[in-house]
Amino acid sequence: MQEQSRVQIGVVPIDVVSMEQAVERVGRYLDSPSNHPFVISGANAHFVNVAQKDQHLASFLSSSNLNVADGMSLVLAARFLRSNLPERVTGIDLMIELCGLAERTGRTVYFFGGMEGAAYGAAKALKVRFPSLKIVGSDRPPMGTEFDPARVAEVRERITAARPDFLFVCLGVPRQERWIAEFAADLPVKVVMGNGAALDVLAGFFTRPPQWIQKIGMEWFYRLCIEPQRLWKRYLLGNLQYAQTVLLQAAELRIHSTPASAATR
Repeated sequence: MQEQSRVQIGVVPIDVVSMEQAVERVGRYLDSPSNHPFVISGANAHFVNVAQKDQHLASFLSSSNLNVADGMSLVLAARFLRSNLPERVTGIDLMIELCGLAERTGRTVYFFGGMEGAAYGAAKALKVRFPSLKIVGSDRPPMGTEFDPARVAEVRERITAARPDFLFVCLGVPRQERWIAEFAADLPVKVVMGNGAALDVLAGFFTRPPQWIQKIGMEWFYRLCIEPQRLWKRYLLGNLQYAQTVLLQAAELRIHSTPASAATR
């Protein structure tokens, strides 16, 4: 169910959708008879960097139902590559909008992952905004045990019993994508979304920057200033790697377009 065009950034395809269009597409799927989970990912520059080296992640993103541009760097890269993305659609904001959709339609949600206490804090925050939201469960296996067969069996049993319409998997890239790829296909859920640190942010463990910083695409710098020791490699070296990927892709596009342009003269 990939109804609209996609923009390719590195090996990562991004759907050409606004926030409103993304929510509308999910809403239509909820009303469809399909029993296969509708898979959503929010991609950013870090996603592109990891996918360039991780064939499993690249394959997962190619086959997912909806990939949104979680980073402003993807919107800018699309323009540089002579394509267009309507706007940045952050994973956490899309998750909030989908919880609003769940409340309006009487659907249920389930949280998996996050830091200790994050699911509880996120649920509390979301219930303030959406008082009638039905949260039917949460799970947080100890770090590093997400793929332990016994843990997986326990989690899947609880999710199966809860039968949520929305399953938000927040384990970080690429663990959450690997978990979804391996275990979500036969779960009784309609929509599954990998969403990194969304539960931690909603719980208030991390603070999002002001809107004006998000709009100019400098959220990465804000986070780097807050956690320099943990994030310097991801953002400083990672941004260079991402820029190289986009520049090489742009050069390849220009090379392939030159003969066609010359032939028309």
